[in-house]
Amino acid sequence: MLAYSVNRRIQLFSNGFDAFHSLESSQGADIILSDVYIPELDGFELTRAIKKKYPHKVCVLMSTMPTDEETARRLGADAFIGKPFTANALFQIVQKFVVTNDDLPAAPPMS
Repeated sequence: MLAYSVNRRIQLFSNGFDAFHSLESSQGADIILSDVYIPELDGFELTRAIKKKYPHKVCVLMSTMPTDEETARRLGADAFIGKPFTANALFQIVQKFVVTNDDLPAAPPMS
């Protein structure tokens, strides 16, 4: 769904450890969307690790448990989305935190 709606490359990972390792390798992620309950390095641990090393990175956690929102915010998550959610709710969060290159003013020509 996101691949067709944003001007960004989407990477998917089956666990938090792989996601963090990829971020350390490239540092190119504009936004990290993670479920709270994922294997190896859960969403809380992933957010804590990302915010410690890359405080400017945007982290969004999602969960079926409304009580997880407080923990997510305490650990530095920039947003929380309760599941199930609509495509529109996800798009609003992505729009809030990700600016597409098309939205940036053109750089002046170099002389």
